[in-house]
Amino acid sequence: MHENRPSDPDGQRPSWDPRFKPCLPTVTLAGATAHHSLCGVFEQADELAALDCSSPGETVAAIEYLLALCFASGTCPASDEEWRSWIREGKSLAPAGAWLRQQAAGAWDLFHPTEPLAQNASLLEDLRESGTGTAQLIIEHAGDYNQHFDHHHLERDSPLPAAHAFLATLTQHAYAPYGRARMSGRRLGAKVTNLAAGRLTGRIRVVTLGKTLGETLRLNLYPPDGPGEPLNTSWNTPGFERRRFDKKAQPRVPRSSADLHSSLGRSVLLRPAHGPHGQVMVDRVLIGAGEVLELDPTRHLQDAVYSETTSGLRKPLWASPSRALWQQAHALYSAVMDDRTGMYARLRSLLPYERTSPGAPYHLWAVGLLANKTLPVAWTHGSYPYAPGMAAHLYRASRRGSVLAEYIALVLKKAATVAAETAFPAMRAADESGQVARLDARYSFWPAAEDPFAELLDEVIERGFDDEDDPVSAPLIAYALELTSKARTQLSQRLDTLPPGDRNNRARARAVALFEEAVSGKRAPAELRGETSVD
Repeated sequence: MHENRPSDPDGQRPSWDPRFKPCLPTVTLAGATAHHSLCGVFEQADELAALDCSSPGETVAAIEYLLALCFASGTCPASDEEWRSWIREGKSLAPAGAWLRQQAAGAWDLFHPTEPLAQNASLLEDLRESGTGTAQLIIEHAGDYNQHFDHHHLERDSPLPAAHAFLATLTQHAYAPYGRARMSGRRLGAKVTNLAAGRLTGRIRVVTLGKTLGETLRLNLYPPDGPGEPLNTSWNTPGFERRRFDKKAQPRVPRSSADLHSSLGRSVLLRPAHGPHGQVMVDRVLIGAGEVLELDPTRHLQDAVYSETTSGLRKPLWASPSRALWQQAHALYSAVMDDRTGMYARLRSLLPYERTSPGAPYHLWAVGLLANKTLPVAWTHGSYPYAPGMAAHLYRASRRGSVLAEYIALVLKKAATVAAETAFPAMRAADESGQVARLDARYSFWPAAEDPFAELLDEVIERGFDDEDDPVSAPLIAYALELTSKARTQLSQRLDTLPPGDRNNRARARAVALFEEAVSGKRAPAELRGETSVD
């Protein structure tokens, strides 16, 4: 069906016209949803609240692309001083839309015969031979290709609307995990099957959010790295020297900020199809290796927050399956307090202003992809409020908030251990972990602790705007009281699973006594005792 792909060797379009210019799903300030062209997004950026994408990673990838267009069009501040002026005055981003309208129409065609947008037309012959259904394009659907051993899930006929396929392609470029491509490599070279991890895959990407999409883009723009360069509209755009696939990729340094934010981390090709109502769809896709970048932490990872591994290696904050992202929020505020250059230093340089609406003026939105080797597992993300001049208060609140939650979780583990040892005195060592786990309330405590943590930060913001000398201590004590209450309830629910009996009654009593002593004794953090901590 539709074998005359727009990039057929004769360069001719099929008998039907599958041209498609990209558009993005958005939400207006009034809460209405709509699709806007790229030009329309820039021209109405301050009338839009946000993008309305299907996943956090897709939203980040779309923001990355919009930033690339700003840099390519020269719609970006030339210095940190000019950046502050842009934020203060709400500089219009309409010039980026005007620049787009002046570009050749073919450069923005998702199904251009020879230069398809964000794709590699050289994959044409392999697409005919090895293309799969659209599940391969969606990171959350494709798994590691071994999710179903016969790959049947990748062959299912599930066409995507072209707009969805465009966003999924951007997400692949930014976040796709490493692995092997489902193609032979006979035509382009064996290395086209070696899929490197995308430039955002292994770390937490932090985006500063404003009250409008325009403000969000301005907050994340910066003085560009090098002169303006054409962005990566297509792998096959003339003038770009791309890697070949006959040898191992040599990482290249991004030529400019526009190049960085539009880099093609995958070779992708999409095949158009008719939709049931005449709309343009995508029914077959193929994905191969793309470009590999050599990134300088100072120039190319301005949003990165650094942390140390257990072995002492310092690297950008990463998504962890065992530690919730909100427990690392203090690292973001620490960066705002301490970083000398980059995004966080610019945020710190913003002067406090007179508030005109409730809530925090900005949020630090952290997004990461949890993966088990080549298998994507889930998106992890969290939004943390920020107001100029309040980084130190928010750091203290988030760090102490995390310490308190960690302490209570440790107490719950000890209570579960005591209960298991009392209820099952003859249990074998091999069974101990399972018996403790069934009584361990940490698994329900951690999810329950996230909302109180968010409320803690919001309360600190509210008190800080009221010019309190100490907007943190009282909210922390209230937060500690709420966490203790939740933990007590969840521990009781776990212990109630023990059948009635003298031994189990003793197990319950010992576990509860340990918990109560631990959360109120001298060794407990000050806030659990209703006192103010001294940092």
